[in-house]
Amino acid sequence: MKMIRKYSIGLVAASALVALGGCAGMTTQEKGTATGAVIGGVAGNVVGGGLLGTAAGAAVGGVIGHEVTKNK
Repeated sequence: MKMIRKYSIGLVAASALVALGGCAGMTTQEKGTATGAVIGGVAGNVVGGGLLGTAAGAAVGGVIGHEVTKNK
């Protein structure tokens, strides 16, 4: 169990570095959409569980993130 946890933390850290590096050329609205989708996906998984809850949360979060960062 300890070995699995050690590798999972490393995998999460590596994934975060790759994801953050990919955001360098994005506009503010694109970053807001992506951030909303990630937060919504996590929330959807916690609330609804499974693939459907995660997908629905990501979709709703992406739309909210897009609308919040829209140019006025």
